[in-house]
Amino acid sequence: MIKLYATIFIISLLAGVGYSAKYYYDTTQNTIATLRENNVKLETAVQTATESLNAQIEERNKLDALNSSLQKDIQKAEAYGDSLRNKLNKLNLVKDALTNAKKLEGKMNGATAKIWREITTDTGGDSRPIPGWLQQPSGTGSESGNEVRENNSASSNTTETSPAQ
Repeated sequence: MIKLYATIFIISLLAGVGYSAKYYYDTTQNTIATLRENNVKLETAVQTATESLNAQIEERNKLDALNSSLQKDIQKAEAYGDSLRNKLNKLNLVKDALTNAKKLEGKMNGATAKIWREITTDTGGDSRPIPGWLQQPSGTGSESGNEVRENNSASSNTTETSPAQ
């Protein structure tokens, strides 16, 4: 009887070892499959991250180029502003306004009109010439910039009447 119990015990022991080996094999294969799937996902994520990084580097290079161009433009604008300030400091507008106000007014109106015409032309507006009654900044035109004006409106003293019916 002991032989029978020993044989049953050995068979049970071998069955337990076999089942444990199969369980270990199955769980290992499942783990390997999961790791393989995760590896594919990680490789895709790394590739996406690398592409994003390269795109950001290209974008940064573009922005650096634009910033340097903008910096040059700013320096040019500051130099132009400095030259305008120097020219303005050389002018004595108070003296000119007191001695010849009409000529100064004509020059100012002409310069303002010229600037507005340039702005409207640059922005796609009309490009009509500056009216003749405005003096140009170079000083051309009549001494009083506002003497000859075009009058396109009806006079307020005249009254139009319609015939009575």
